[in-house]
Amino acid sequence: MAVGKIIIAGNWKMHKTQAEALEFLTVLKSKVEETDETREIVLCVPFTALSILSKSLHGGKVRLGAQNVHWEDKGAYTGEISGPMLTELSVDYVVIGHSERRQYFSETDETANLRVITAQRHGLTPILCVGETKQQRDAGEAESVIINQLQKGLVDVDQSNLVIAYEPIWAIGTGDTCESTEANRIIRVIRDQLSNKNVTIQYGGSVKPNNIDEIMAQSDIDGALVGGASLDPVNFARIINYQ
Repeated sequence: MAVGKIIIAGNWKMHKTQAEALEFLTVLKSKVEETDETREIVLCVPFTALSILSKSLHGGKVRLGAQNVHWEDKGAYTGEISGPMLTELSVDYVVIGHSERRQYFSETDETANLRVITAQRHGLTPILCVGETKQQRDAGEAESVIINQLQKGLVDVDQSNLVIAYEPIWAIGTGDTCESTEANRIIRVIRDQLSNKNVTIQYGGSVKPNNIDEIMAQSDIDGALVGGASLDPVNFARIINYQ
């Protein structure tokens, strides 16, 4: 059913020490040995876990992702991380513009755009997050908000190396999941804005083992960006091995 490449990515946010990351990986690897090769598995982990997981993932079927990248290669940017720092660790993907970055750390569409361009310049695949708040949805502004995010976030972006994640902000970590048919409708709106119709577009927002099958049965949803449920290797494996 998918239009683009199927990518199931786990976003650990600010969770797991290095020891916990390795323990997780040991369990996950055993449960994805038979996973269809057409499904890309990505772990987007805290910076502290990147190095140790990079060594453990080498040659395996799980790809490594970071949760941010700065638009400069080096400089006086305390607390940031650069493209060369990530590529040195064999990172493949990077989450950009997540709603938590926008809400808590003043990320804008313009800075997200700079980060996306930089990620691509270093051979990283950006996962650009877009989505509306509950207030915006209730006001009937969901489509216009998302289209505006895309128009600003994709300036000068190479759409041949891009993933977009639709994450309705009101469904992140709340237990509320956007109805799968509605998520599919919004993702079709997103696809209509793209020059490359084969871009992978994920759904994110309270994705769980008990709703992943319905989500992935939709015509335009190419994967999932999974938050809380990606912290448990058994639950995440069930999501990866959706039916």
